[in-house]
Amino acid sequence: MGMFPSLFRAALPSLLSIALALLVCFIAIAVSRSDLSIAANAYLQMLWGGLGDVPSFLGSGNWSLLTRAWGESAAKAALLTFTGLAVSVAFCVGLFNIGAQGQMTVGAIVAAVIGAKVALPAGLHPAVAIAGAAGAGALYALLPAVLKVRRGVHEVISTIMLNWVAVSLVENWLVVGPLRATASGDLSRSGTDEILPTAELPRLLGSLSRLNAGFPLAVLSAVGVWFWLNRTSNGFEARAVGLGMEAARTAGIDVRARVYQTMAFAGALAGIAGAVWVLGTEYKFPATLGAPYGFDGIAISLIGQNHPLGVGAAAIFFGVLRAGGTRMQLLGVHKSFPELIQGLALLFVAGRLIWDSVLRRSAKRAVPMAEVPRA
Repeated sequence: MGMFPSLFRAALPSLLSIALALLVCFIAIAVSRSDLSIAANAYLQMLWGGLGDVPSFLGSGNWSLLTRAWGESAAKAALLTFTGLAVSVAFCVGLFNIGAQGQMTVGAIVAAVIGAKVALPAGLHPAVAIAGAAGAGALYALLPAVLKVRRGVHEVISTIMLNWVAVSLVENWLVVGPLRATASGDLSRSGTDEILPTAELPRLLGSLSRLNAGFPLAVLSAVGVWFWLNRTSNGFEARAVGLGMEAARTAGIDVRARVYQTMAFAGALAGIAGAVWVLGTEYKFPATLGAPYGFDGIAISLIGQNHPLGVGAAAIFFGVLRAGGTRMQLLGVHKSFPELIQGLALLFVAGRLIWDSVLRRSAKRAVPMAEVPRA
């Protein structure tokens, strides 16, 4: 049958869930505003806000009408890709990483410190900051892995708790205390000091857009995770652990090492998300992290069927919607509707998984009865 038809069949539940979520939100706008045309125009504005104002571009030839939207969509898609991969990588060994938000937070503060306090050449500075953020995220993700392996602490509980530890440590102490931005005259500034120009991620389209090197890095990371899972022995062993720890241990796989390695890898990806956020768009650690990209990564991972390429595709799609959400306000529709679409899509995907489980169990119970010979 070929690879692509099988991939399409695997992605079909997510595609249908997204379509249903779009339909439900469309109906909600139409009913609340009592006008079908407003709902249609709101969706059109969301599309132009994420992909670029094509009609205005065709009339004026001004490329910034497209490139600015591309930059906003790509910036959001990159963060969703990294945090989604952080969840899906951990899931391949059977662990549910709810801690991407905390891992992203510690990665972001480390990138902000390296970017602002360490003087390095322009070509090297972003790489060192990203590496430092990845290391911080990896170490932070190792904590719940150690608790899981050595003490049997459920990773959902430990990662949720560590999220709030990271937020309290970084936002409520470091950012307002030891790492607070240096005051300029009589004016105080929020967040940390701004990073040096040498630490900024290169902008791919210059002043035309905020599209920076973080987006291609995210795409390459998704492809790299796919390659690791499907073309390397370590990736094969990690998937084997996820399918059954005891069976993997019986087969001679070092389960403890694979769990540690995979959780560190997941944390590194979330840490890189924090670095891309700081080095690519914010240029410092602001007062707060703002949008909960770490928690959004859970939805992106599940909608993408925990497949690295599916995660990347889902992140790009919802990055476009979320970048375009602000234009919906022109018609009086709240900008949070893309998040509502994402949440409903996740709900429908989860519902599909529940129904599949019920049908499989029903089929298993029916088979033995069908095989009983008749008298």
